[in-house]
Amino acid sequence: MILVNTDYITGKELEMLGLVKGSTIQSKNFGKDITQGLKTLVGGELKAYTEMMNDARDLATKRMVEEAQRLNADAIVNIRYASSAIMQGAAEVMAYGTAVKFKF
Repeated sequence: MILVNTDYITGKELEMLGLVKGSTIQSKNFGKDITQGLKTLVGGELKAYTEMMNDARDLATKRMVEEAQRLNADAIVNIRYASSAIMQGAAEVMAYGTAVKFKF
């Protein structure tokens, strides 16, 4: 599966299959939430939250790819990511794009 954030793939003619998406809502456990809250007092990267968001993007991407595979897509173009806070310490991440099939 080819994944790109452009609306084309060089050298390929594309047939659009439709929108595909994947999402997840992730949170850290209570202990991590407290330690990361204390970290905001001194500044610096909140590594536990960075890891959480990376894991969430990976899972959302995986779910988007699985949806595209059900459509027998060859690629997903114009991939975008969106995130939003659901509550303190929890965030939703969504990956979405257009599933395409290569024309021969």
